Amino acid sequence: MAHEAALAAAGLVKAYRSPAGEPIPVLAGADLVVEAGELAVITGASGSGKTTLLGLLGLLEEPDAGEVTFAGVRVTALGRSARSAARGRSVGFIFQSFLLLPSLTALENVLLAARYVGADPARARRRAWTLLDELGVLDRRDHYPQELSGGEQQRVAFCRAVLNDPPVLLADEPTGNLDDDNAQVILSGLRARARAGGAVVTVTHRPDLLPGARLYRLAGGALDAAKEGLA
Repeated sequence: MAHEAALAAAGLVKAYRSPAGEPIPVLAGADLVVEAGELAVITGASGSGKTTLLGLLGLLEEPDAGEVTFAGVRVTALGRSARSAARGRSVGFIFQSFLLLPSLTALENVLLAARYVGADPARARRRAWTLLDELGVLDRRDHYPQELSGGEQQRVAFCRAVLNDPPVLLADEPTGNLDDDNAQVILSGLRARARAGGAVVTVTHRPDLLPGARLYRLAGGALDAAKEGLA
């Protein structure tokens, strides 16, 4: 059987419309291959399309052209409900702004990921406790997001993203709003996911914080592997 990458994108094209209806090109044929166990870092100028790219990779948006595959399955070719199911099974997201629901406790926010895919509640709860403990926020499980610091919120968001043990983890500037200590916790978590066999893609302005990752630059709507890489 031919080897299939955990995550691959081929020829991704995406444009938006201005208020006047004019097309605004964002991606113009982006290609990316991320193997299981690999950590890929994407950099680029503000407005270059990094967040759009992650949205396409994670099936939050549909490309105008091109395709995304998970382990060889052309997920962009699936119908809407099937894409949603694939996203729930295969992708975890970490956002710069945390995106925790303010009406739910930290534990309840983490468990949302399990509810989304219909996972066994008791097993999901045990795993959520384990993850919160590993990230140092188990004692904050009954607190609401507004009662947590930014670092604590991102730790909770990390637990939610990995609760279902997704083979693909996408992170959009996950340390952008954090101090150095909390940033290192999240970065260590990303590295651990890759070591455990996950395909991890993160957008960051500080690639130097992830030595050993494969570095890409997004410019002109396309991705290029950085020649110097990361030491």
